[in-house]
Amino acid sequence: MGAYVVRRLILLVPTLFAIMLVNFAVVQIVPGGPVERVLAQIDRTATSATARISGASGETVGGAQTPGAGGQPSKYRGAQGLDPAFIAQLEKQFGLDKPAPERFWLMMTSYLRFDFGKSFFRDQSVVSLVAEKLPVSISLGLWTTLLTYLISIPLGIAKAVRDGSRFDVWTSGVVIAGNAIPSFLFAILLVVVFAGGRYFQWFPLRGLVSDDWHSLAWPARIADYLWHMVLPITAMVVGGFASLAILTKNSFLEEIHKQYVMTARAKGLAERRVLYGHVFRNAMLIVIAGFPSAFIGVLFTGALLIEVIFSLDGLGLLGFEAALNRDYPVMFATLYVFTLIGLLLGLIGDLTYMLVDPRIDFESREV
Repeated sequence: MGAYVVRRLILLVPTLFAIMLVNFAVVQIVPGGPVERVLAQIDRTATSATARISGASGETVGGAQTPGAGGQPSKYRGAQGLDPAFIAQLEKQFGLDKPAPERFWLMMTSYLRFDFGKSFFRDQSVVSLVAEKLPVSISLGLWTTLLTYLISIPLGIAKAVRDGSRFDVWTSGVVIAGNAIPSFLFAILLVVVFAGGRYFQWFPLRGLVSDDWHSLAWPARIADYLWHMVLPITAMVVGGFASLAILTKNSFLEEIHKQYVMTARAKGLAERRVLYGHVFRNAMLIVIAGFPSAFIGVLFTGALLIEVIFSLDGLGLLGFEAALNRDYPVMFATLYVFTLIGLLLGLIGDLTYMLVDPRIDFESREV
């Protein structure tokens, strides 16, 4: 076990390096960047000022833009007519005055020390930004994943044991409905019904905690936190438990009909011992295998719209806004953090295999 863990941890470094390299290369190809964003803001400001002057004087002010000094066209859109020294200053400010390989190497050496630099467009370090948003994403990810598994696994087992019964048919209707309704649409329904949208105002609509949270006693703080989490977590669980419940049911049905189960029953073992002593550890392998990806999906992509609807400023929204604004330090830092968490959770998922089925031998397995 120890040797396998060491090999996986060693493999984690080149895997993380390769993922960051691919994404860095893609960003170099995609048009747009922080310099273009600043130039676009300058252009909009100049256009607005020109329009005001034109409106005030009743005359049309305009003219063709001219290239920079020396008549050389700039590689940036919107840079015509601007001093090349100003463009060079912008490149230096954003760290774009160095070749791409050198920038990537400097970025990765800093990231290995968890030094993520400072945001381009926010007067704040990336570490403080991530630390500020992390409680929201961790809350959504952990509670949603935990409740999804706690609901889906018992439900899937019950459906498998009662396959074809009235209970199976009724719960299948609930599962299909949950799978058909997107989580963000169900979130809007919850807001309309329970958060003052139209009917009741039982739950808050904004934030992770109330404004006076720090002045509350600890029991009241916990209650306030859970009160704020009810609607977003409900919306995400309803949208995510269906597929896991069906997967659990199908895994159990496949195992129940195997020869070893029939042999165990023929030996007179109790049905509960057959199900949870033999079937469970085999059927749960495929369910456990999907845990890391499920957690990462909830933590990042799955929570984005939920964060917007309930005004929860988490890492998903931070990464999305950074990609739109070409805020490279924030964008690559969130990618680095999520990739690292995903790789570590993958290792944890493999180790959990052993807890479910001790017959799995990691020491004799090649990475």
